[in-house]
Amino acid sequence: MNAQTILIAEDEPAIVDTIAYALRTDGYTPLHVVLGEQALAAMRAPEPPALLVLDIGLPDISGLEVCRRLRQFSDVPVIFLTARSDEIDRIVGLEIGADDYVTKPFSPRELVARIRVVLRRLQPPVREAVPLAGWAPPAQGGVPGFELRAQEARILFQGLPLDLTRYEYLLLKTLLEHPGHVLSRAQLMDRVWTDAPDTLDRTVDGHIRSLRAKLRTIDADADPIQTHRGMGYSLAP
Repeated sequence: MNAQTILIAEDEPAIVDTIAYALRTDGYTPLHVVLGEQALAAMRAPEPPALLVLDIGLPDISGLEVCRRLRQFSDVPVIFLTARSDEIDRIVGLEIGADDYVTKPFSPRELVARIRVVLRRLQPPVREAVPLAGWAPPAQGGVPGFELRAQEARILFQGLPLDLTRYEYLLLKTLLEHPGHVLSRAQLMDRVWTDAPDTLDRTVDGHIRSLRAKLRTIDADADPIQTHRGMGYSLAP
């Protein structure tokens, strides 16, 4: 069973009840708040929920504002709930940092399935931390701790191979090839998602979060990928 806590920020009791029931059935622990300020406070807790299901139309502040403020201190995944179906609202939600978007009325089982997919994407595989034989630090001018083996399509971190998806590999490879350079989401999209032109640039954020999680399985204090608000990302040289 899954013990992860899912925070529901929603002011309609009937919707909360159906979501909470579906979450419990799937092994999650639901936590409910009514106000946006309560959601932000919960996310500042020492052990915050694993994911936020966020209604856009909250009584105190909009869900969009909650997400915008949340992204100033947390990368926790966010799935929006809203009665609005206009494309512009979906785009705004994704651009400020949401991971997914569900329009009311919706199937609670579908919502839980989306939650599962988002959390699985951010959960790195468990493996024994045994350094590869013959590992050596990168040559002078590289990024400390990393070794790029482009011919093998592999990247090592502190001597350990990273288990990366295709896009995670290409994204980290691009950052490694430009140490210290701030690359915008658009630049990363152009270099990495060349075969997926319709992909939203917020996809970059989700892959950055996944990369950070995988780096921290090797070194819990590692945070070499730097976020530059409103600009993009860089890798510490």
